Amino acid sequence: MSRKYYYLIAGLPVIAMDSTRVPCPRAQFREDYYPQLSQEDQRLVDLLWMEQDNRNLLALLRDRDAAVEQEGVYSADELKEMIRVCRDDDKWDSAYPRYMHDFICDWMAGTLPETMPSDSLAARYYSYAMSTENELVSRWFEMNLDMNNILTALTARKHGLDIASYVVGDNEVADALRRGGSRDFGLADTTDVWNAVQPISEQTNLVERERMIDALRWKWLDDESFFHYFTIEPIFAFLVKESIVERWLTLDADEGAELLRRLINELKDVDVPDEFKSK
Repeated sequence: MSRKYYYLIAGLPVIAMDSTRVPCPRAQFREDYYPQLSQEDQRLVDLLWMEQDNRNLLALLRDRDAAVEQEGVYSADELKEMIRVCRDDDKWDSAYPRYMHDFICDWMAGTLPETMPSDSLAARYYSYAMSTENELVSRWFEMNLDMNNILTALTARKHGLDIASYVVGDNEVADALRRGGSRDFGLADTTDVWNAVQPISEQTNLVERERMIDALRWKWLDDESFFHYFTIEPIFAFLVKESIVERWLTLDADEGAELLRRLINELKDVDVPDEFKSK
């Protein structure tokens, strides 16, 4: 049975997408709320913060002395120890995610798939997160995987690129996108994500497009957590919403547009259209 967090949830501040401040910064949540969670629920929250660990891990694999952000689950020393364990073929600590072990070993062996390392790591991360037994959390990560893949596939097709080279993961949506085919990849009648994302992909204002994507995420969280009372699900939703608010508060309009330009620039060997080039 799920643990109930009556007082914790009652004490969480109200949050809106247009909030002008982060109501409960991550450091405050870690100090005041995180210790109140069960170990099982802490692991669900950790899944969100491991996105930063992925970025830190990539930075340290490229440069052992790279500066890393401290907002992930693991410290720089822990990540360096993971790298050492793989390099020396020592026993992996089961407290650390196995997908990190497999990625580090493949990186060192030069056996990563023919894609960008960040894409390969992201695919493994999503697979790991989607394997959780919490239905809402698992579906949250799968929804984001599907949404990112659909946007990437539509961008790749627009610019005449090999879609299969840029789609990550191994679920039904990823497989359909890799097969290509019809205008809607055969997804219009099989997943609500396609019908929500495809119109957003046609938005030419890059900042507005990104806001529409985050609004879609926000609505999904509201809808899916609505009937969960005083359990980890509304806490998880709150933390995701906070990350959305925090991101927009730290971006100006030019940086917001850069988020979308990066999607184009990171596709290899692309002749970037004028409208996506930095001014």
